Order: sequence, then C-alpha cells, then structure tokens
Amino acid sequence: MTHSMFPRRTWLAVSFAATLLPWAPAARAAWPERPITIVVPYTPGTSMDTLARTLSPKLAQRLGQPVIVENRPGASGNIGTGYVANAAPDGHTLLMTVSTFVMNPSLFKSVPYDPLTSFVPIGQVAVGALVFAVNPAFQAGTLDEAIKAFRSRPGQYAYASPGKGTPQHLAMELFKLHAGVDVMHVPYSGSAGAVTDLLGGQVQAMILPANTALGLKQSGKLRVLAATQPRRIEVMPDVPTLAEQGVHGADVGLWFGMLAPARTPQAVVTALNREINQVLAMPDIQQSLDKQGLTVVSGTPEAFGQLVSTEHARWADVIRKARISAD
Repeated sequence: MTHSMFPRRTWLAVSFAATLLPWAPAARAAWPERPITIVVPYTPGTSMDTLARTLSPKLAQRLGQPVIVENRPGASGNIGTGYVANAAPDGHTLLMTVSTFVMNPSLFKSVPYDPLTSFVPIGQVAVGALVFAVNPAFQAGTLDEAIKAFRSRPGQYAYASPGKGTPQHLAMELFKLHAGVDVMHVPYSGSAGAVTDLLGGQVQAMILPANTALGLKQSGKLRVLAATQPRRIEVMPDVPTLAEQGVHGADVGLWFGMLAPARTPQAVVTALNREINQVLAMPDIQQSLDKQGLTVVSGTPEAFGQLVSTEHARWADVIRKARISAD
C-alpha cells in the first residue's frame, strides 16, 4: 500500500495521531501507579494508627499497590496534617485523622492547613465512644448527683484530661457549658498520668475512651456515669447517655476519617471511598476494630465533608465560649 492511496490531508492526520500513541499510556496512567502512603499525624499505637494499620493490608490487596503507614507526629497533629495538605494531589498521599483536625484551627494561633479548603474528604471510617467517669470515692452514684456536687462547690473539684485542646478536654468543657457547672481542669501530658490520678483520687472526674474505661469499670476502680454519645454503648448497655439524664447538646465522640489533598481528582476520591468502604464491610475488620473500642462508620465523601464542616463550626463556638487556647 502506498501513500498515494490516501488523500494527503488524511495521511497527515493519521501520521500525526501515530506520533502520539507512545505517549497515550502516560497521559492515561492508571491510579494508583506507585505505593500509597497514609500519614498518621500522631504517634504509633494511637487509635488513628491502629485504624490505618488495620485497613492498609486489605487496601493494598484491592488496589494492587503497597499501602504504607507513616507516622508524622508533633504539634497536636498539625505537623503531619500540614505535610499532607502540601503533598501532590494525585491520590498517593492520604491523611488518617481524628476530631482534633477541626478543633486545632480554633485552638492554635496558626496551623498549616484549613480543614475546609486544604483537603478533599474521602470518607469517615470509624467512631470511638467516650464516657463520663468519676472516682468511686466521689460522692456521686449518678450523673445528677455529680452535677449537684459540682454546683455545691464551684471550682473546688477537678477533672483530668490528656492535655489542653485534646478531644477529652473539649468534651468536658462542652459538658460544663450545658450542665452549668464549674470544675477545674488539670491537663496531663498524655492519658496514662490522667487516668492514674483519676484512679488515685487526685482528680474526681474525667471523660475518657470507653475501651479504656471498660475494664476499670468492671473491676470497680471507676464509676462510669454517662455515655457522651447519642445512643448507649454496646459494651456498656447499663450506662445511660447524657441526654437521657437531662444534659442535652453535649453529645460527643471521637470520629476518624480519611482525607486527601485538595484538587485530588474526583475519580480517585470516588475509587478510594469505594475501596475503603468495601474493606470496612469485612467481618474480620469490624471484629478487629471492635476489640479496639472502635465502631465502623462508612459513607460518602459528601457526608464526611458535611461532618467536617459542622464539627468545625461547633468546636469553634465551644472553644470561644470556654476561652480555651493551646498556645
């Protein structure tokens, strides 16, 4: 076959198209084309770290690429979060985060990200229940009795938290606002010291994760007076919620979710959401997370984005009213 069999214009068009063919695979490169990194902005062993390391092997199998968990702790999660905010928006660097993601911008004078514009939501993955507990020596067998005791001696009783600006700290401040009580905050540098002093009676109360409180409740070392979420906790069905006991508007739990840098392609976000939800539906994954005191929560990117927006506004209001600062 000779060139004369084609009109000149047709032959030029075919020749030009042929020169583009070697570049076509690169232009349409399938995602993921290399290992994916899930950044955890806190230390190993935290609930976020557990979540990421539980999900990553199953995700790797489904995506056909290694999924690496990388801890980048520091500044209450701001360092690792800022790192992902500035990463390439190509679906290969993701963030596993917790409620502090929306709290920090109101707690610190400056953070290296905006929770509403620096990221695109992929989806919520789990929630962790919190409970309100007191030392057994404290003269309160119910939440109502605890509130009456707090009101009888304003500022004289104390509560512990793992540190200023932590979800446990803010949850208690939210409780104080809605219960109308004045209880002194004693911040610790981590949960271990806070729980130790609660058990020892140096402080009277604390809001802490349900999985941490469960064994202490069963052994009689703690008295759990309320669940701080809308429904009773499955592992503590005998513990009523705050709302059941007349304290409304103070519901709070730890939510966990996955995000990607802003401008990550929608097709990648959709694929990630689909694959993560498939992994979360696996019975062995749900059982593994149950043992960590975490409950699977899956959903759409849009639903998670709405949660981020609502929670950002809610905690900004609480932090302003309680005059809390982490700086």
